[in-house]
Amino acid sequence: MQKGLCIIALSVAVVIFILFVADLALGLSGQAAMAPFKYAPGMIMDIVFAVVSGILAVMSWFTFREQV
Repeated sequence: MQKGLCIIALSVAVVIFILFVADLALGLSGQAAMAPFKYAPGMIMDIVFAVVSGILAVMSWFTFREQV
């Protein structure tokens, strides 16, 4: 059960990371109409969520490796 939770947390973190990095990249490249979160407060939120999801992914990976 714990391995499953680690894999789910890792998967969610990767999806959130991809969404917010895509939003940041599309927003900076001038294609804001294609960005996933068009009406978000801005670039700071994208950066914070990308960093936090990266930290969650690393923590999930280390926890998963300890259980193997």
